[in-house]
Amino acid sequence: MHCEKNFSENIVGTMLGIDGKNKDTNKARKDLEDKGIRKDLWLTQRPDGSYVKPCASFALTLKEREAFFEFLKSVKYPDGYAANISRSVNSTNGRLTGLKSHDYHILIQQILPIGMRGFVDKEISTTLFELGSFFQDLCSKTLRRSELEKLEERIVLILCKLEKIFPPAFFDMMVHLAVHLPREAILGGPVHYRWMYPIERFLGTLKQFVSNRARPEGSIAEAYIVKECITFCLMYLDEVETVHNRPQRNEDFGKRRKGYTVFTETARPFGLVTRNGEMSQELCDMAHWFILLNSPKIEEYLEYVVDFFMWL
Repeated sequence: MHCEKNFSENIVGTMLGIDGKNKDTNKARKDLEDKGIRKDLWLTQRPDGSYVKPCASFALTLKEREAFFEFLKSVKYPDGYAANISRSVNSTNGRLTGLKSHDYHILIQQILPIGMRGFVDKEISTTLFELGSFFQDLCSKTLRRSELEKLEERIVLILCKLEKIFPPAFFDMMVHLAVHLPREAILGGPVHYRWMYPIERFLGTLKQFVSNRARPEGSIAEAYIVKECITFCLMYLDEVETVHNRPQRNEDFGKRRKGYTVFTETARPFGLVTRNGEMSQELCDMAHWFILLNSPKIEEYLEYVVDFFMWL
């Protein structure tokens, strides 16, 4: 997870030119000149002693950065899938602030390849898609040894392609660590059983319990016990009213009507409810099968059907 975070920070910081995260510095350009490679990126010295830094193919212009930030603000996620990354976008100074490890996890796998597709060359865009696909396959719930062995070969090729795009300063220890991640998955099993996302989230909750910084352990223990007591009362004791007694975020409201249970379940619509007078045959068949498979009142008739076929 931290490899994804550092990898994504290097890519975003270099492509957006974020101060402190940008690996495309003047020293990195001088390294290219010392190695005698990629002459189109060498610094050009002016008569007054200053240097001109040629624009790289992976660097976004000011307008492209603003467009990319607008794209981040427009992205919508399913409930509980990811944090609201748009709150971390600061278009004024062109920075991404306050992103957590899981935010970079979503950014490098899902958002970054799509968001950069219209601003960079096809070769760079394809490489970003391959990198995101690598981390998606590595973080999948089921892993096969043969697939992980292929991932070991894929990440080497991906890093070789990145070496043709970014300067040598981009490749720090965390970037090269990606080569060893498939072998680690072969030895340790699926990644989601071992990563630190739930642990760090729980530690963040415990830090919020601290009210007396001189005695943080006591504050955490006392607040944790109070929360457990309130949770127990709300779950198992009726008519308990506290400030914490609020409905769940995904709770469906309304009273159940009489009739078939498949038609009386209460639910909240995701969008605008529209009434279409005509239904296609496909929708009618889907509704028919839904009633047959989910209505408990159909079970008594199914017993007669089973007995009839056994009699035949």
